[in-house]
Amino acid sequence: MFEKILIANRGEIACRVIKTARRMGIKTVAVYSEADANARHVCLADEAVLIGPAAARESYLVIERIIAAAKATGAQAIHPGYGFLSENEDFCHACIDAGIVFIGPPVAAIRAMGSKSEAKKLMEAAGVPLTPGYHGDDQDPAHLHRQADAIGYPVLIKAAAGGGGKGMRLVEKSEDFLELLASCKREAASSFGDDHVLVEKYITRPRHIEIQVFGDTHGNMVYLFERDCSVQRRHQKVLEEAPAPGMTPERRAAMGKAAVDAAKAVGYVGAGTVEFIANQDGSFYFMEMNTRLQVEHPVTEMITGLDLVEWQLRVAAGEKLPLTQEQLQIRGHALEARIYAEDPAKGFLPSTGKLLHLAPPAESLHVRVDTGVEEGDEISPHYDPMIAKLIVWDVNRDRALARMLQALADYRVVGVVNNIDFLARLVACPAFANADLDTGLIEREKDYLFPQDRSAPDEVFFIAALAELLRESERAQKNARRDTHPASPWHARDGWRLNATAQRVLLFRWQEQEAAVTVAYLADGYRLSLDGRSVTARGELNPRGLLRVDFDGKRLDATVIAAAGRRHVFAQGRAWSLAAVDPLHHAGEGGGIEGGLVAPMPGKVIALVAAEGAKVEKGAPLLILEAMKMEHTITAPAAGTVKAFRFGVGDQVGDGAELVEFEPAAG
Repeated sequence: MFEKILIANRGEIACRVIKTARRMGIKTVAVYSEADANARHVCLADEAVLIGPAAARESYLVIERIIAAAKATGAQAIHPGYGFLSENEDFCHACIDAGIVFIGPPVAAIRAMGSKSEAKKLMEAAGVPLTPGYHGDDQDPAHLHRQADAIGYPVLIKAAAGGGGKGMRLVEKSEDFLELLASCKREAASSFGDDHVLVEKYITRPRHIEIQVFGDTHGNMVYLFERDCSVQRRHQKVLEEAPAPGMTPERRAAMGKAAVDAAKAVGYVGAGTVEFIANQDGSFYFMEMNTRLQVEHPVTEMITGLDLVEWQLRVAAGEKLPLTQEQLQIRGHALEARIYAEDPAKGFLPSTGKLLHLAPPAESLHVRVDTGVEEGDEISPHYDPMIAKLIVWDVNRDRALARMLQALADYRVVGVVNNIDFLARLVACPAFANADLDTGLIEREKDYLFPQDRSAPDEVFFIAALAELLRESERAQKNARRDTHPASPWHARDGWRLNATAQRVLLFRWQEQEAAVTVAYLADGYRLSLDGRSVTARGELNPRGLLRVDFDGKRLDATVIAAAGRRHVFAQGRAWSLAAVDPLHHAGEGGGIEGGLVAPMPGKVIALVAAEGAKVEKGAPLLILEAMKMEHTITAPAAGTVKAFRFGVGDQVGDGAELVEFEPAAG
C-alpha cells in the first residue's frame, strides 16, 4: 500500500479522499491555488504545495506543476478526484512517465470514453444498447442540421468531450437548431477545448440511471448497483438516490451486465460509472461513461457499507477487489442533496461571498455531510459554488425522505444565497415523494417548486423582533458590567417610562412585505403586536443565534443570525432573510443605474447578440456572459433601444457592472 499520496484537487472531494487516506494510515499532500491558501483541504492534509494563481487554468489544470509537487514531496500516487484533470489522458500519461501511480483507469480507457462519439462506436461493438443519433466526425453545421432533421425532434446536442451537464442543448424544432448548435459549440470549446458535438434523439420523460462499476488489474469486474440521478437542472444533478425507485432485480441485473460489458470493452480498472438513459417502460440506452469517482458516490457507500475511495487505493496499489459480485448486497435507501451557493429563483445563478454563518446538521449513522468549506470561508467565482453534499440513509425510501427533510431543516447558511429551501420543497414535492421521476421533473413541477406567494408568517417577524430585543438586553448587561456603576438604571433596556407603558416599533422587510412589530415591555418579557395580532414573548438566545422561544406558552426553537444589516431567521424548516429597516432612513429615488443592465455575477462577455441602435422586444437576447463555465444570456427588460454596450467580447466584468445602456420604449 502507498505511504503517501497527492490529491490533485480541492474542496469537498479533496477532503473526502484525505479522510479515507488518514484512516488507512496514508500520508496526504494537498495542492492549492493562491485563492485556496487557507482552504479546509489544505489544513487537513499532512503537507501542502502552492501551485499557482486562483484561476484553475493557471493552477489546478497545470499538469507540470502537479507532477513537480508530487516529486518534491515524495508522493507515490496521485488521486485526481473528480473534475479538473480526473479524466485527462495527458495527465495520466504524465503520471506514468514520472513513475507515479495514477489512481484511476488506464490511459486507453480514458481515451476511449473521453469522446462521446468514439465511446458510442465502442459500445455498439460491445452490444451495449445505444440511443439513436449521429456520432460522426463531419461537424459542418448544415450536415449536423440535416442529421437532426432525419433523427426527428426533439434532439439533444452534446459536446463529444463534455461532462457535468456542460455543452448540452435541447432542440425542440428545426428552426432553432443552428442557433443552439452555435451556443453549444462555444460552451464546449470554452469548457473542454473541443467543440466537437454529437446529436441524439431526446427521449421523452427519460430517467437518468447510472451503474457504479469497479475493476482491478487481475481481471475482476463488479457492479455496485445503481443510482437514480433523474432530478436535474440544466442537465446537472440536484438529487441522487440509491437504489433506483421501482428497479426490479431483472432490470438491475440487465443494466449491471451492460455496464460491466461496457467497462470490459475498454479494459477498465478502478472506479467508473456507466450512465444510461432509461425509458419509463424499462428500456435503457448507454449515454456515457465517467472514468472517475462520481460526485454522488456516497449514496452507493451508504447502501453497501463500503468505502469506494479505499477500494480505489487498494486497486491502484495492485490488490484484488475486496468482494465478488455475489458478496455485494443492498441495505436500505440513501439520498444525496447538493447544497449550492446559487439562487433557484433566478435560474440557479451562482452566488459568491463569505460564509458568515455555517451550521450543518449533526452527523450520525443516518446523516453524513461531505464538505470542503468552513464558516468564514469564501465562495469565490473561480470554482464550483458547492457548499456541501448532504447524504442521508434509512431502512427504506419513505424514512430516508423524512431524514432528508429534517436534515435540510437543520442546515444553517448565511452569507450567500443558497438552494436549501428549494431542496426541501423538491424532496417534499408529491411527484418526487411518489417516485414519479424523469429528468424534466423540476420544470414539470415548477408551480410547486417556485411558489409565487412568498409572504412570511407573523411568527417569523415575532421571532426576529424577540431576537433583536434579547440581543439589546445582552449588550446592555455587558456594558453595565464594564461600567464603574453597573447597577445604574441607565443601563437597563426595559423600556421604563414615568407613568406610562413603554412602546417602540421594530421594522422588518421580507421581499416586498414590510412588517412593523410593536413592542410593549413587560416585567418578564414583551408584548409583540403585528397587524392586530399580539403575543406575549419570552426567550433565551445563545451566542450562535440559537433561540428558544415562548409565545403565549407555546415553545419553539429557531435560529436568528444578524449579518450585514439583515436578520436571517431559520424556523419551522424554512429560512427567511429579513432586512432590518431603520425608520429614520429614507432611500433616495433611482438607486440603481437608470436605463442600464448589470452583470448578475463576475464573468466574461463572450458574444454581443444585438446591435447598438437596434430596437428590440422585451426578452430579446442582448449579450452572452460566461460565468463559472456556464453561459448566461442578458435579455431586454422591456421593449426599447440598445443605446450602447459598455464592454466588448472577451472583456472581464465584475458583479453589478453595467453592461448595456438601454432605453425603454415610450409609453
